[in-house]
Amino acid sequence: MGNPIVKSFWDEPTGSWQYVFHDPDTMKGAIVDPVLDFDPLAGATSTKNAEKLLAYVRKAGIELDWILDTHPHADHFSAAPWLKAQTGAQTGIGEKVTGVQTLWQGIYNLPEDFPTDGSQWDRLLADGDTFMVGNVPVTVMFSPGHTLASITYVAGDVAFVHDTLMMPDSGSSRADFPGGSSAELYNSISAILALPGETRVFVGHDYAPDREAQCEASVAEHRASNIHWQDDPSEAEYRAIRDARDATLPLPKLMLAALQVNIRGGRLPAAEDNGRSYLKLPLNYFESR
Repeated sequence: MGNPIVKSFWDEPTGSWQYVFHDPDTMKGAIVDPVLDFDPLAGATSTKNAEKLLAYVRKAGIELDWILDTHPHADHFSAAPWLKAQTGAQTGIGEKVTGVQTLWQGIYNLPEDFPTDGSQWDRLLADGDTFMVGNVPVTVMFSPGHTLASITYVAGDVAFVHDTLMMPDSGSSRADFPGGSSAELYNSISAILALPGETRVFVGHDYAPDREAQCEASVAEHRASNIHWQDDPSEAEYRAIRDARDATLPLPKLMLAALQVNIRGGRLPAAEDNGRSYLKLPLNYFESR
């Protein structure tokens, strides 16, 4: 059993971190949370981020086994389908994605035949599932709170937590999206920070304006200095902090565009009779709730 080499890739427009990890002994690897570029003003997608990941994989000689998403993202499109088409690697996401699909099917008023069974991915992963990437064991932890479908990938001595924790000086991620829960987020963070102290925690976003973007801190560092956890808060104390903060936050700029792509596994809506795809926005939905 081994530990992976992790390469991080920063996408400044969305504040997102993407990762490639691999086993140095077998050169088997996986991609976590790849970004498909989207310009909302032009309505244009591109594969610049995904091409960077693929170039690294090929230059390093990595044999890609997996393209993994931690959850259906609200702030960027997933590039998983494009990378699968280039590499043949299988795609995976947490099994509770079906609940997110059903929830947003209603929000977008999608037709009844819209598939909400997770069939857009090759494998739906449950809490406690394990698989190997070369000699690196990967365990799936169900980590709801930010979304009802979020999972953590624990790969050797690494945990990819995406929108559960931020860097220690930023605390944790919001829990006010449809299907989110600060109570569940508290439990998820508790489970992640019960991992060994030397576990390397890689986050999905960093928005700190007064320093360079960062992506890694250990479990021990989070326990000691994460601003939402350093005083070992009770559930009630944590929820009060999290809920108060969430009440001040605007929706992510790409949320209403991203979710209708990401509940399709990163695919654009089917082209209409003119050969073009279109995004659909639910007007005034959040103001009326």
